[in-house]
Amino acid sequence: MKNSSLKTKNLIVSFLVFIVIILPITSCKKEKSSPKVIDVYVVGYENIGTKDVARIWKNGVTTSLTDGINGADANSVFVQGNDVYVAGYESNGAKYVAKIWKNGVATSLTDGTQHSYANSVFVQGNDVYVAGYEYNGTKYIAKVWKNSLATNLTDGTLDAYVQSIFVQGNDVYVAGYEYNGIMFIAKFWKNGVATSLTDGTHSAYAESVFVQGNDIYVVGNEKNGTTKVAKIWKNGVATSLTDGTHNAYAESVFVQGNDIYVVGNEDFGTNRIAKIWRNGVATNLSDGTVYTIANSVFVQGNDVYVTGFEYNGTTNIAKIWKNGVVTNLTDATQFASAKSIFVVER
Repeated sequence: MKNSSLKTKNLIVSFLVFIVIILPITSCKKEKSSPKVIDVYVVGYENIGTKDVARIWKNGVTTSLTDGINGADANSVFVQGNDVYVAGYESNGAKYVAKIWKNGVATSLTDGTQHSYANSVFVQGNDVYVAGYEYNGTKYIAKVWKNSLATNLTDGTLDAYVQSIFVQGNDVYVAGYEYNGIMFIAKFWKNGVATSLTDGTHSAYAESVFVQGNDIYVVGNEKNGTTKVAKIWKNGVATSLTDGTHNAYAESVFVQGNDIYVVGNEDFGTNRIAKIWRNGVATNLSDGTVYTIANSVFVQGNDVYVTGFEYNGTTNIAKIWKNGVVTNLTDATQFASAKSIFVVER
């Protein structure tokens, strides 16, 4: 009886230990992590009546940033936390005024006495950077606004235009181009100091900049004498993305790890094909039967998002491609274009 009782006690103890060990494991298995939420923000314009209205689409649902009384366009979007920043411009009835919208509330960056345009926005911490340009009465001056305070990148002697801004740490990078009186020269500015990417032999345009570590990536195009060649410059060294057979344009760059994504367009007969290059290898986003433009690229995890528009013979339809699969943002009743995209995982 004693041995039998001992065995019974041992069995009970072992069973209780097993229960103690297994319960936390079982309870852990029951706790499921919340599914990831992906929010996709796109900005651009849609024509309503006779005016272009600046628009933002969140997950395909559109909101107007302007009331349609005067023409407007949204060129760039950046999301930080719960705040959504959009850069663009709106007419005051006589001049275009560079603007930034934070959560739909507009702030003018210029006084409206001369034309001005905001083309790109980047937010770091509490600082909001905007790149664009303003007419001074005779020339366009390239500018950066930090928290609405303007700094000129050029002195107004020559026309200059900036299209893209990227901030890393204390360094501010801007891409654009300047007219030397004969040709356009592709350039980037680091903390206000300009570097020419081309020598002025042929016109060239820098459209987008992305910085990763010590590497500066700029994309755009350069004319080879007869056609425009899509190009990427890494630390000032150029690589052609196209062979010059047809006009081609690189519009936006995004770098993730060792992968470099560029989107743009190449002429195909009377139409234009939207394209994406991954590490220099091209994939068509459209088949060339209609005129299609890719304007902006954003990579989130394993997903590649591109936005632009397609002309259906009557109107432009704003579009988004996710991993090459296209979705319409507008219904073809009005002209529209998607200019910039930003993707957030929450």
